[in-house]
Amino acid sequence: MKSFCFAKSEIIDSRQAQVHPSDIAILRGYAIFDFFRVVDHIPLFLSKYLDRFISSADKAGLQLVYDKSVLKDIIFQLIEKNNHREGGMRMVLTGGISKNHFHPDGGDLFIFCEPLQMPAPEKYENGVKLLSVNYVRPIPDIKTTNYTYPCYLSLNWQAQKAEDVIYHHQGKVSESSRSNIFMVKGNEIITPASNILKGITREQVMRLSGTVKVEDFSLEELLQADEAFMSSTTKRILPITRIDEHRIGNGKPGPTTKQLMKAFYGIEQEIPSQK
Repeated sequence: MKSFCFAKSEIIDSRQAQVHPSDIAILRGYAIFDFFRVVDHIPLFLSKYLDRFISSADKAGLQLVYDKSVLKDIIFQLIEKNNHREGGMRMVLTGGISKNHFHPDGGDLFIFCEPLQMPAPEKYENGVKLLSVNYVRPIPDIKTTNYTYPCYLSLNWQAQKAEDVIYHHQGKVSESSRSNIFMVKGNEIITPASNILKGITREQVMRLSGTVKVEDFSLEELLQADEAFMSSTTKRILPITRIDEHRIGNGKPGPTTKQLMKAFYGIEQEIPSQK
């Protein structure tokens, strides 16, 4: 089936989209992106994703020539033209063709629709395993395309029956490669404050719970938590029941996690019903 994307300045057949091989997005891995879900033709939390994309472009020194209103219009045109009922949409702004093959210069915008497969139901029912890694993602408050290290690590995840990694450095947990981290201890829900990308789903979790404490904690503290979970666009809220070979809590998704999972799924259903 023919699909369409926005490439540089117009909506075209996706097969015709091109990035110049000298763009530093390719040469140096310098580019930004964002990704959001579409449910029943509605892009979820679109305004917040666009705010983050625009902020990432500004922080990364990349020129984004389209404002928020124009970006919204392009996105809805693509949803209609592709009849994109369910799935994801990705926005990428490249670093541009640099005169010295290093310094960002201009850049091209691409927006395209993607199929999206959420985690299998048993992962929500049983939780997942993460592997701890001593690492901090470079410039974590900008959503860059630099995922080289976790992509490399993923070569061994399947053999270790792991869903992803969890980063920690100098005694503090930060995030997973594509998700924010939460732990539950007693009556408190806690999420790290430092070296993280502030996720849109993370923000919704904080709003739903109303009492999340934002402060750094150690890997050792996380291993002793009653519950743990991760949040992201492509996972919603996913229970963490094992880190390395250590069981979290009783090794099953806990009541707080389950309650938030149900509440988040509820707001997802509300948004399309309001169109």
